[in-house]
Amino acid sequence: MTRQLPYESAVATGRGDDGSTGLLFSGNRVRKDDLRTEAFGTVDEAVAALGLARSELLMKKQYGVLTASLGGLRELLLRYQRELFVVGAELATAPDAADRQQDGSSRVTAAMVEALDSDLRELEASIELPREFVVPGESRLSATLELARTIVRRAERRAVALAAVDTAIADGQVLPYLNRLADLLWILSRVAEHAEARGATMARSRRHEDTHPG
Repeated sequence: MTRQLPYESAVATGRGDDGSTGLLFSGNRVRKDDLRTEAFGTVDEAVAALGLARSELLMKKQYGVLTASLGGLRELLLRYQRELFVVGAELATAPDAADRQQDGSSRVTAAMVEALDSDLRELEASIELPREFVVPGESRLSATLELARTIVRRAERRAVALAAVDTAIADGQVLPYLNRLADLLWILSRVAEHAEARGATMARSRRHEDTHPG
């Protein structure tokens, strides 16, 4: 039951006090633990995690320790954050209002996925990649990128669960986008390590060998 707030707020409405939230383009409300809410809520987490990585780059720039090879990374991450808002909007749209979505603002397009493919190919060709699982933590930047990657993977899992009951999500570009972005963030973590002259630590330890070249 919605209660009247005893004050005026540009943010709080009180309508969610009953554990529900509204969907886009309709008056429909769903529980805050609904599959759809879990999906777009996790995307929101990914946006915030990428913000940590972007702020780390800004700090490096302010202190004059940002390497030239990472100079364009803040703009790239900002693009991904903005695109994740599109992902979130599509996930947050009521199924009966899907016809009101617009490509690139509330619906993920094939061109957005293709752009990720282009980024991935270019970045992957720029460094030598490890052939084993990697333990995150060689630098704050690479670790924040890894954190963002794992959250994007969780968003993907939530979206897969939603796609099982929503054919619009199953047939759209949300799942390919999230899958490709998670791959790309792993590559970017390695790019960050390489730029900062940090060697990746392998998940499998080797006796009598230094496994921490950084």
